[in-house]
Amino acid sequence: MDCQWACPAHTPVPEYIRLIADGRYTDAYMINWKSNVFPGILGRTCDRPCEPACRRGRVEEEPVAICRLKRVAADNKSDIHARLPAPAAQSNGKRVALVGCGPASLTVARDLAPLGYELTLIDAEMKAGGMIRSQIPRFRLPEEVIDEEVGYITALGGMELRFGERVDSLKGLLDQGYDAVFVGSGAPRGRDLEIPGRVEGAANIHIGIDWLANVSFGHIDKIGKRVIVLGGGNTAMDCCRTSRRLGGEDVKVIVRSGFEEMKASPWEKEDAIHEDIPIINYRVPKAFTHMDGKLTGVLFEVVKAEYDEKGRRRLVPSGEPDEHYECDDVLVAVGQENAFPWIERDIGLEFNEWDMPKVDEVTFQSTNPRVFFGGDAAFGPKNIIWAVAHGHEAAVSIDKFCQGEDVSQRPAPDFSLISQKMGIHEWSYDNDVSNDHRFRVPLREKAEALKDVRLEVELGFDQALGLKEAQRCLNCDVETVFADSLCIECDACVDICPMDCITFTADGEEADLRPRLKAPALNLEQDLYVSGALPTGRVMVKDEDVCLHCGLCAERCPTGAWDMQKFFLKMTHAGEAGCRTK
Repeated sequence: MDCQWACPAHTPVPEYIRLIADGRYTDAYMINWKSNVFPGILGRTCDRPCEPACRRGRVEEEPVAICRLKRVAADNKSDIHARLPAPAAQSNGKRVALVGCGPASLTVARDLAPLGYELTLIDAEMKAGGMIRSQIPRFRLPEEVIDEEVGYITALGGMELRFGERVDSLKGLLDQGYDAVFVGSGAPRGRDLEIPGRVEGAANIHIGIDWLANVSFGHIDKIGKRVIVLGGGNTAMDCCRTSRRLGGEDVKVIVRSGFEEMKASPWEKEDAIHEDIPIINYRVPKAFTHMDGKLTGVLFEVVKAEYDEKGRRRLVPSGEPDEHYECDDVLVAVGQENAFPWIERDIGLEFNEWDMPKVDEVTFQSTNPRVFFGGDAAFGPKNIIWAVAHGHEAAVSIDKFCQGEDVSQRPAPDFSLISQKMGIHEWSYDNDVSNDHRFRVPLREKAEALKDVRLEVELGFDQALGLKEAQRCLNCDVETVFADSLCIECDACVDICPMDCITFTADGEEADLRPRLKAPALNLEQDLYVSGALPTGRVMVKDEDVCLHCGLCAERCPTGAWDMQKFFLKMTHAGEAGCRTK
């Protein structure tokens, strides 16, 4: 199931999409809540690693709008408090400190609190949420959504919340007798740009993530009319769009790479362009210009891309004259870094050559067995859904460590495979594939949206549009299962298959089979489904790459050799059956 596996938290995507189509929004929300923890937040902000994997994208240009369907469940659910885990009846006697209160730490807290752990969450800010609250503009993510979903976690009980407190010594924290410490402090330092004029123009040159945090917390409410944003990632897109709402009339994004190579998600670039923000590529900043102690602009070298024989790109001078762009303010969004000045180097916690803590990529345990890392603090900046995935795995490790178990022994996921047959031509799912193309999420009118930095731009799918988009899902988790012992080789399934993906042929090696299929199987990354030997000596070969999972083969089969069975993958979280070995 490509979409679920592509999601770092392995959220059961087709299952919750079917529930949305059935109007069971609360059930869909709870499935999300268990896996990705923040359905309403991620339904607005996720980087959507599931969507490039969506099989709909193999038969038409656009995948299912999986991310925005999460929001449909969040927007339409009923009160879920009765369905949250009950607070633990008593403490299990183990104390865990969590440094930083962003998505990774909150996921650890969500998994450990119901198990009776005494948790201490420490954050320098006055509210929980970390980068979710400080770096994502309110016009993309309303504060009430953050408060709601963070509130579900803090309501689980067993937590001491220490806000407005900065941890300045990990050794000191360990000395307080915690059984384990989880570091989810993010990548809090924005990279600067040390080029000529940086000092002289400092008053109007701002580090992007710091500036966004100051806007989110209400410390900044205006900017100059002419703004240059340096950088090509999602932070740069948030900076330019925020600038437009704070008074920027002439806002430009200027980036050293080409448009296609920019790190920003395609939809983030589209949103910026929609708000009349030009993106100028292949410009390398050479100097900030200034006059009488005031910033006047930025000087750029014009470059072009050249590729060597191995396809590696390098930027070289284009030979064109340097370009100067006037501006009142510059926002620098050229990357983020971790900073661990508060971690002593003599506590058994080793750092690598990049001054990052050495962290096991499976267990998230550091070289100090009591200390675990997750989110951006573990391996550098990624995104919310990766932080959630880290949090789940770290919670498993912390639970096993505190119970005296080997953290390297990881719990296997649970799964089931169940027939969906309800009758000869009836299935428990809707196998009538919609021909609709992807629906666009309605947006607020641009003129209105640009007036208020806290006014949400995306209006979300309503129930009717959500249903239409949900019906584009191909139900890839409902799989064709073939029983060769029941097959009489009548070829009825071959005749009715709309994609010509079933072939009965002589057996052979994969490279030999692929071109001999009824429609040659061209996607080498997708395995073929090959049966055992049939009575005539042939085999059934099915090209999974183009199968629509429509079930017509199973409806037509006179012997029941074909069946449609739902595969449900459930990841094992901390404290669940199979997590511990004792």
